[in-house]
Amino acid sequence: MLALTRKLNESIMIGNDVEISILEIKGDQVKIGISAPKSIPIYRKEIYIQIQEANKEAIDSSASMDVMKKLFH
Repeated sequence: MLALTRKLNESIMIGNDVEISILEIKGDQVKIGISAPKSIPIYRKEIYIQIQEANKEAIDSSASMDVMKKLFH
């Protein structure tokens, strides 16, 4: 992991297309802005984990349905 220190209104670049800017600092919270192409999905980590879990459940459910279909046909 790369750890960087940034001040208010400073940014970092990821590749050529993603810019992360520090917009506001209030106490222990930092507001960031992310500029990226629409083709790059951006999620809060807790939402990303929920999406991954839902996708895994859907795949597992689909695989179970395929097994059930084979057993009863």
